[in-house]
Amino acid sequence: MDLSTLSLGQYTFIANAFSFGLAVMAAATLFLWFSRSQVAPAYKMAVTISGLVTAIAAYHYLQIMLSWDAAFSAMNGNLEVTGYPFNQAYRYVDWLLTVPLLLIELILVMRLSRSETVSKSVWLGGAAALMIILGYPGEVAETAGTRFTFWVLSMIPFIYIVYQLVVGLKGSISKQPENVRGLINGAATLVVISWLFYPIVFLFPLIGLTGGAAITAVEVGYTIADIVAKAVFGILILMIAMRKSEAEGGAQA
Repeated sequence: MDLSTLSLGQYTFIANAFSFGLAVMAAATLFLWFSRSQVAPAYKMAVTISGLVTAIAAYHYLQIMLSWDAAFSAMNGNLEVTGYPFNQAYRYVDWLLTVPLLLIELILVMRLSRSETVSKSVWLGGAAALMIILGYPGEVAETAGTRFTFWVLSMIPFIYIVYQLVVGLKGSISKQPENVRGLINGAATLVVISWLFYPIVFLFPLIGLTGGAAITAVEVGYTIADIVAKAVFGILILMIAMRKSEAEGGAQA
């Protein structure tokens, strides 16, 4: 990542995107945790994890913002690189923690049998962690060949996860109450669609975008995908939990 290719406008646009991401994640965390009283005890853990996901993301967006700010000096309309490296690891540490949790919260809100919950959580959570671990070397790679190689490797667990969400959970979703079946299908679909952003954005530097344009597309693209995959998804999990709680007799302390 050659930060010296960025214009002042691109630098500011990315900084504003990071700031917006932090604000959304922080607001979503408070909203989700304060809404726990609206769901039955059986679903409180799913909502708590939803808020934990956005809390972790908010912390890492703060660190990303600070690292971005430290990497540049913007004075008198001029942008200069300070030599302090922009730490891309913050984003991957965030994903390593939150992506498995995103899948687990969906499984928990479905309230499957204990054995099915454990099995699906372990397999999907493990695949998600492997996907992130394989993606990081490509993200920081200096050559297009290395970046593409790790993109291919990380797509293997990605495809497994998508298959499980589209096909593997179909039987479990069909057993859900009718009033939430559509929402759960929507949540699974949202995960698939929002997650498709990540491998596409990952490829931006390989499909003709170069310099500041590539950096801007990648950082802003990842931020938009994060907001949809974490904050919007978390609200959807809350809606499912509230509907199921209402159908089962309402929230109890």
